[in-house]
Amino acid sequence: MSQLPTTLPDWLALLESRHAETHIDMGLDRVRAVKERMQLAFECPVIMVAGTNGKGSTCAMLEAMLLQSGYRVGLYIKPHFLDFNERARINGEMASNEALVEAFDAVESVRGGISLTYFEFTTLAIMHLISKAGVDVAILEVGLGGRLDAVNVIDADVAIVTSVDIDHTDYLGDTREKIGFEKAGIFRPGKAAICSDPVPPATLIQHAQDIGADLWLLGRDFNYQGDQQQWSYGGRGQRRNSLAYPALRGANQLLNASAALAALEVLRLQLPCGAQEVRAGLAMVELPGRFQVLPGRPTQVLDVAHNPHAAATLAQNLGNMGFHRYTYAVFGIMEDKDIDAVIAPMAQYIDHWCVTALPSPRSADPARLVEKLAQLKPAGAKGDDFSVTAFSNPAEAYANAVSRAGENDRIVVFGSFYTVAGVMAARKNSLH
Repeated sequence: MSQLPTTLPDWLALLESRHAETHIDMGLDRVRAVKERMQLAFECPVIMVAGTNGKGSTCAMLEAMLLQSGYRVGLYIKPHFLDFNERARINGEMASNEALVEAFDAVESVRGGISLTYFEFTTLAIMHLISKAGVDVAILEVGLGGRLDAVNVIDADVAIVTSVDIDHTDYLGDTREKIGFEKAGIFRPGKAAICSDPVPPATLIQHAQDIGADLWLLGRDFNYQGDQQQWSYGGRGQRRNSLAYPALRGANQLLNASAALAALEVLRLQLPCGAQEVRAGLAMVELPGRFQVLPGRPTQVLDVAHNPHAAATLAQNLGNMGFHRYTYAVFGIMEDKDIDAVIAPMAQYIDHWCVTALPSPRSADPARLVEKLAQLKPAGAKGDDFSVTAFSNPAEAYANAVSRAGENDRIVVFGSFYTVAGVMAARKNSLH
């Protein structure tokens, strides 16, 4: 056997070269076999979170509230923006390179001839790292779907599905009913299965009933209400009143926060969390790239919205922000997304489009995006009022938007994790 990598960058390069990222081999048999060989198991409660949108926010709120309550928390969240280490957090801190290399070695040492994708390999490694870190609770974010996602080789004590909408149709199906069934695959018999989608697909409800999961539905088993100042949560046996709004901004965050509180209600005997700790956690939670408003002027918003449901939410949030003279969009998206439906709700808010190619073979062609967007030009608009320009990468598109935007304008970066990550990297480089 050839020499194994000894650094994290070398390990990641090896994993990327082994399996082209576009290749997803469905089925969990290979991952399960390696998991058994690793004797991978959690000694603590496991919360698993799936959903089309809102997964990351829900995980971040759970982590913040549990950390405030004094528990040791392990979190697996994805994808990452600048450093792979962002995917694995122990007690609120990113895992070290050394810990990740050790975890990769642990997978490789037992894998034998079993082939794993980049995602499967790194998922097993990070779950192993968290299981050995002496945490009181593990929070695992599902990547794609649920039923066939590598995370699902673990049995969750509480499973959350945040929202069900159309995305990844090649893998998950092209209707909410098909996608709902895939996401319900993380539910387990006799365990809490929480769904915070206001209109859950019938397939999700049916699957929970078929396997005998304990289904918690928004509006039936838990709910929230709020006014301008504060909000409250009501569950099956627990009420939490006069809560602060989550520090994460945006229209759907109370749905996500309610799901998180329902999970804490399920686990209230193992992991009790006081009112003060819950309030502090919600007030302090941070998550990059989810309607993240940067300090300073012009106003800058980073949002990873890349499907119609997320774009509609982003548009609603932009509409609630108050007046800006012009809005510049830094926009790059994957070819396999429903591009027209992502653009549609955003069009009324964008005056100047800076479209970009993305560093992925699946990137939509900027020239094609320019054609689509040019048709949005309002009748009678002069050049100063509307423009569409193409760039070869997010950093260039962002630099152009920054050079043109005045302090009463606004810049919105959206369309893909790659778009936001490219801009974050450019901002970081400009500070050094």
